[in-house]
Amino acid sequence: MAEIEVWRGSVAAWECDAMGHLNVGFYVAKSMEALAVMAAELGLPQAFAPAAPATLVVREQYIRFLREARMNTPLSMTGGVLEMAEDTARLLFVMRHPTGEMAATFQTVVAHATAREGRAFPWPDRVLARAGALGTEVPEGGAPRSVVLAPVDAQASLPRAEALGLAATGLGAVLAQDCDAFGRLRTEGVMQRLSPAMPHLFVGQRPAPTAGGRGGAALEYRLIHHAWPRAGDRVMLRSGFQGGDGRFQRIFHWVLDPATGRPWATAEAISVAFDLATRKMITMSDEELAAARARWTPELSH
Repeated sequence: MAEIEVWRGSVAAWECDAMGHLNVGFYVAKSMEALAVMAAELGLPQAFAPAAPATLVVREQYIRFLREARMNTPLSMTGGVLEMAEDTARLLFVMRHPTGEMAATFQTVVAHATAREGRAFPWPDRVLARAGALGTEVPEGGAPRSVVLAPVDAQASLPRAEALGLAATGLGAVLAQDCDAFGRLRTEGVMQRLSPAMPHLFVGQRPAPTAGGRGGAALEYRLIHHAWPRAGDRVMLRSGFQGGDGRFQRIFHWVLDPATGRPWATAEAISVAFDLATRKMITMSDEELAAARARWTPELSH
């Protein structure tokens, strides 16, 4: 394995959520910084500069959360190449605590594409050569556990969301500051809309997080981009529970275009109840599990 360091920083207070730990949107934001550094290491140092002719377009990202990171926690990230195809790659980023313990692993699928149109085209030889020197593997304990990284034939749409009775969990518009240098909504801009959706999904089911009380946490996330909104486009969220057991629930978020009803993105999350005093997962009681099952929509998917 030939991983190299691609990011180093820490957790700011304003990056933490109501649970007191780093919000998933900021995990993604830090991984996008790491992606820019990785692009340079692969021989594309200006891939995210405004004048770049080519860039890396994120197609999807899988995250496995392993150990929480709280305010002022120092973190670092290494990167490597898991797979290379003609015009796409699967990159690995591993976020670690100073002890070396893994905080999270990221598998990010990118396309080598024209900067403005997003049209994929083959990697240059220099990138392929460098990628060969940066080959790596997913570390033990960092692979998907409850999420399958199989190809997706998207089923998400506004009419289907309404037919399934999915909860309305978000609505807004893309602002210029949410977009990258080429005018597309950044990947973290999508993920940062999912956490605020959760309280709407749990209305009447889970009390608001309080110190020493009960909250929630994500163990895994898979985000897939289907299209890329630009400044001025509207975004709505529909969310629901697909299934689970006494330990976790599987949640899907559909990020939709209200104008067309088609998906901008879809996300799958493995969510658990979380004891804010002990910082440990809570197993649902039989009564809680029965109530949860009544909310599940087994046919829900990307």
